[in-house]
Amino acid sequence: MFAHGFTQQQVDGLENLLNVWDQCYAQDPVDLLAYNLATAFHETAGTMQPIKERGPVRYFDKYEPGTKIGKVLGNTMKGDGYRFRGEGHVQNTGRRNAAFASKRLNEVFGLGVDLVKDPSKRGDPVISAHSLFLGNKEGWWTGKDLLDYLDGEDEDDAEDLREFINARRVVNGTDKASKIAHHAIEFEHALRSAGYGAPRPVPAPKPEKDVPVQIPQAQVPIAAPGGPGLKAAIAAVVALTAAAWGFLENLPCQWLGLFCGG
Repeated sequence: MFAHGFTQQQVDGLENLLNVWDQCYAQDPVDLLAYNLATAFHETAGTMQPIKERGPVRYFDKYEPGTKIGKVLGNTMKGDGYRFRGEGHVQNTGRRNAAFASKRLNEVFGLGVDLVKDPSKRGDPVISAHSLFLGNKEGWWTGKDLLDYLDGEDEDDAEDLREFINARRVVNGTDKASKIAHHAIEFEHALRSAGYGAPRPVPAPKPEKDVPVQIPQAQVPIAAPGGPGLKAAIAAVVALTAAAWGFLENLPCQWLGLFCGG
């Protein structure tokens, strides 16, 4: 696909797409990213930048209100065919798609965009990247989404190719399905070589600071209430008390008048 290396435009385009993916979609399987990049490569004529659908104004009369395509695209006002011609990494086309993309991008990311009022925003690199990734994942364009066809498993190329060919139905039926699928295989190889899709290492738990060291203490058995230990202690106290009273009673009265009668 990039037989002569990368132009700066392609580098910038790829970096933008990968940045948006890493920030918002990194939890998704890498085969979705591979197919999205292949779609962008095809739809943007290899530039990896959002572009507008090409052709003179009259070419887009087929999208005008009242035409078969125009009705599908939800175009309602004269000039909508040209105004809402395809734009972006995935060629967001028509008033209906512009309105739906605005709704979902605002709900999910809070972007506050109105692509019906300002259709040119569909070509903003970040908005366009989200429309590619989220639109293909949720099935905005045809009612089919990438998860209908891609299983997220790293399988042999023949099985991955079969899945990628079917995935073209998410965007545009079977048009150029095989060609785009082969691009997706190349992107998947490159992404996996770069570490995408590899299990993320789990960081080791950090030791807590200033935790006092617990020193085991010797356990002294304590007699249960009413047990022999307690009985022995009571007997000893009684014996000592009796001996003390006997000693005091034998003292001369003049030594300790407290204990003498009268």
